[in-house]
Amino acid sequence: MAITDLETQHVAQLAKLSFTQEELPVFTAQMDKIIEMVELLEAVDTTGVPLTTSVTDRLNVTREDVAVAGTDRDELMKNAPDEKDGYIRVPAIMETGEVNA
Repeated sequence: MAITDLETQHVAQLAKLSFTQEELPVFTAQMDKIIEMVELLEAVDTTGVPLTTSVTDRLNVTREDVAVAGTDRDELMKNAPDEKDGYIRVPAIMETGEVNA
């Protein structure tokens, strides 16, 4: 199947690309080769070939999700410059009050 310059322009527009008149034949030829390769792959008989979802035999390589105790709050608060009720106090960065519209 040969692709035309008009079809290349249409695909380029869908991809939000623009080609100059000098670039258009180059990209048309490249797209034509891609389509030829897809057509060649479509001709391969894959009957009986299992679906490939991974190229390795590994199923799950993540670690077990195990809950571990965190650092003690009192130990952490030793580094805080100011605290109240178990939370770190910081200077206010916004003024309170009404906002003028």
